Amino acid sequence: MPLLLATFTATLASNIVNVPMPLLIGDLDVSLAAGSLVITAFTLPFAVLLPIAGWLGDRVGHRRLFCLALLVLGAGSAAAAAAPALPLLVACRVVQGVATAAILPTVMALISEGADGPRRGRALAAWAAANGLGQAASPALGGVLAAWFGWRAVFWPVALLSLAGLVLAFALLPKSRPRAIPLEWAGATLLTLTSFLALGTMSAAAAVGTRSPAVWAGAFLAVLTLVVFVVVERRHAEPFLPPRLVVESRYLRSCLAVSAQMFCLGATLLAMPLYLIGEHGVSAQATGAMMLGVPLAMVVLAPVAGVTLERAGARFALRLGLVILIAGQVLSAVVLSTAEPHLPLLMGALVTVGAGIAFVQTPAAIGATRSRAGRLGAGLGLFNLTRFGGAVLGTAWAAGVIDRAPAFGLVFLAGAAVAVAGLLGSFAGPDPAADGEQTV
Repeated sequence: MPLLLATFTATLASNIVNVPMPLLIGDLDVSLAAGSLVITAFTLPFAVLLPIAGWLGDRVGHRRLFCLALLVLGAGSAAAAAAPALPLLVACRVVQGVATAAILPTVMALISEGADGPRRGRALAAWAAANGLGQAASPALGGVLAAWFGWRAVFWPVALLSLAGLVLAFALLPKSRPRAIPLEWAGATLLTLTSFLALGTMSAAAAVGTRSPAVWAGAFLAVLTLVVFVVVERRHAEPFLPPRLVVESRYLRSCLAVSAQMFCLGATLLAMPLYLIGEHGVSAQATGAMMLGVPLAMVVLAPVAGVTLERAGARFALRLGLVILIAGQVLSAVVLSTAEPHLPLLMGALVTVGAGIAFVQTPAAIGATRSRAGRLGAGLGLFNLTRFGGAVLGTAWAAGVIDRAPAFGLVFLAGAAVAVAGLLGSFAGPDPAADGEQTV
């Protein structure tokens, strides 16, 4: 229960400020560019600190870090609700992002510690449902609270739920034993810097285009730091994250699949509202109701994905999800290439995308947690980083294509191609079914 509540709360903290953004920038009398720092201040530290947070969970104990992260998230949210000006609000969002970075890998680690075999599949299916529920609730809850009580009220639920999760964690979670794992500073710093450069470059490409010298410089530096990271880690006796574990086929397949599904999700959540509202004048209310098809399908079908995983194996469930996701992306591309919006077909496409994600994320998470890299907190952090990186890349791709020319069909064809790559990747490497585990 505390793990699912924390997953829901972390997702809520990430997305709940998007809808009230116009009210926020109006009340604080700042520009949209300045107000967008409220989002960036959360997402950037959240993403780049995931591997470090995973290691810290191993070092101090996952339960202890989990409780500390909930305490910090609640305090940061309460402070954000009372922030008198933008600089302090941005600082509070940084605190929220850091705390959330610690929550995600510790939740997966605690699930792995407490559940084996079929129980792990059911637990991760429930985790996926909590994630989808948070994505579904964030826009509606943020809009309602901001309309009734003002934008500051959107931080209240996060603060209260963090407190509730902290109480439940103390009462229900067993103590986890810390591991004396030293921090290899060079590798940790290089991986964090690589993540920062990669995500920053993706975001910059959407804003200024791929021809910008800054984008090319950022991409070059990201590749360079990644190469240096691999060289340093291979030479170190106790590396931060051993490269030989990261290249295990089971771990790579899981990372590729989850990154592909998040690419499709990020592109869909940006492109579809722009198409409906900007191109065809569909109301914001109707668009919001249609977009709920994605997270609601994720929530409803997460248990079905868990049952499929138990009966047919995780690799089958993963491939089924990717096939469904490809179908949803292709259907979206076909419909968005026509002159009329065809709302029923688009609603079906959104539900199909959500269904595909529901069937991908649980087996991908199982594959990651059962891999050798996934037994390290840093490995689970990197897995979550690939999830987030896929979403950032999908959003950047959609923004770049739509900004230059409204080729909405091209956005979703690329999503289908990425999902095909994830599907082909699921056939790479040995099949671990031989060892008796239902995994990817």
